[in-house]
Amino acid sequence: MHIAITGVATGIGAEVATKLKSQGHTVTGFDIAKPEKNVDEFIKLDLSDPDSINSVITDLKGPFDALINNAGLPPRVGLEEKILLVNFIGMHSFLNGMLSKLTNGASIVNTSSRAGAMWQENLSQVKKLIKLDTRDLKDFIVSENIDHVRAYNLSKEAIIVLTIARTEELLSRGFRINSICPAAVSTGILKDFTNAFGEKVVKNIARAGRAALPAEVADSIIYLTSPQSAWIKGQNITIDGGMSAMITTDMLELNT
Repeated sequence: MHIAITGVATGIGAEVATKLKSQGHTVTGFDIAKPEKNVDEFIKLDLSDPDSINSVITDLKGPFDALINNAGLPPRVGLEEKILLVNFIGMHSFLNGMLSKLTNGASIVNTSSRAGAMWQENLSQVKKLIKLDTRDLKDFIVSENIDHVRAYNLSKEAIIVLTIARTEELLSRGFRINSICPAAVSTGILKDFTNAFGEKVVKNIARAGRAALPAEVADSIIYLTSPQSAWIKGQNITIDGGMSAMITTDMLELNT
C-alpha cells in the first residue's frame, strides 16, 4: 500500500513509518522537519499555515491507500492558537484536500488523545471550533478563555467528534475513518504532559505500570489501515494500558 502520514519525523509517526516500511509499504511523510529515514518521499508541511497546506495538496500526486493524520503539538504555554491550528484546524483542512488523492476503500486514521475523552461534556464548544472561521480564531480563544491545556484537550475532542460525524459521509464516498486515542506515551514530549496535567498523569502511569511505547500505538494505527480492520468504521480506539478502566472503576465504585 501507499500510505501518507503527517508528523512523521518523530515519536509515534516515526515509529509508524518504520513499521510500515519494514512491512513493504510505500510511505510518503509530511512534517515541518525532515525525518532521518523510513520514508520513500518527504514533503515539508506546516499545518498551522493554510498556504503550506494548499501548496502541498496542489502539487501532491498520489494516489494513497491510507491517510494517517498524526501530526500534533503538546500543551505548551503560549501556544494556544498554534495548538488549535496544527492539531485540528489544519488537520481538517489537509484531510479535506487529501480526499481527492485517496483510492476507493482507503482508510483514514486520526490521532486523538485520552485528553479528548470529555468531548460529550464539552460538545457545545467543540461544535464552535469545528464551524469556526480561522480568521476568528484569536477572538475565539479569548472569548472562550482557552489556555494551553484547554486548547490541547479541545483539539483532541474535536478530532473524535469529527471522526464520528463524518463517518457516514465518507463511507458514501468510498472511505472509512477512525481515530485512535492514546494516553501517556514514552516520546520526547511526555514531559510536556506531566507539566500540563501534573500528578494526574504521573498517577495514571504508575497505576498502568508504565507509559505506552510508541511501537504499541503504531501497531494499532497500522492495523486500522489494513484490510483486516475493514469493518471497523467511525470508531475511537482507546490505547491506554487500562487507565480508562481504572478511572471508571473509581468513579462508579465498582470494587466496593
